[in-house]
Amino acid sequence: MGRSPCCEKAHTNKGAWTKEEDDRLVAYIRAHGEGCWRSLPKAAGLLRCGKSCRLRWINYLRPDLKRGNFTEEEDELIIKLHSLLGNKWSLIAGRLPGRTDNEIKNYWNTHIRRKLVSRGIDPTTHRPINEAEAQPATTISFNSSNKLLEKEERCSPKCPDLNLDLRISPPYQQEPFKTGTSSRSSTLCFACSLGIQNSKDCSCTNTTNSGFDFLGLKSGVLDYRRLEMK
Repeated sequence: MGRSPCCEKAHTNKGAWTKEEDDRLVAYIRAHGEGCWRSLPKAAGLLRCGKSCRLRWINYLRPDLKRGNFTEEEDELIIKLHSLLGNKWSLIAGRLPGRTDNEIKNYWNTHIRRKLVSRGIDPTTHRPINEAEAQPATTISFNSSNKLLEKEERCSPKCPDLNLDLRISPPYQQEPFKTGTSSRSSTLCFACSLGIQNSKDCSCTNTTNSGFDFLGLKSGVLDYRRLEMK
């Protein structure tokens, strides 16, 4: 549900205010105060909208309005306040007694903006125009970043690929003893498996020197890789 209109606009006057209407509005406000703008036109005997009466009083008829052109001090104050507050004209008008927000806004757009541009100052940022042109706005593009990464990859030396696959090879196995063209495996007893051939503890019939020196007693060096389980 929207807000109801401030008055019955079908029976209101539009256009410029007459001298008689101004006098009625001023006389009523001096006698009764501003009050409610919705009911003021009917009480004052005006065929006007409440919003029209309010704007007419605030911008043209109230006695504390400052008439005439803006002074140089007011111009510098407006510039300073605009750099701090931006386009908040009502707050700026509150710091300039006798000036309305609508008047200040119109004066800014028609005079002060041109004055700042002639000084080489950007009216929006209040910074030198050359500085604003020297620092263009930076945009982020994913396509450009990808192209930059590809260019860096082409220019930078490539690191060699590391193969981290671990492989475990089977234990070392010695080839079986060969006699001529054929190979045969000999059956060794416990003594021969320890490398003690032809001893009194040897119980096998193998008299050849085909045993394996398991403990490396012959060479004087222990070599565990020479073990062959058969």
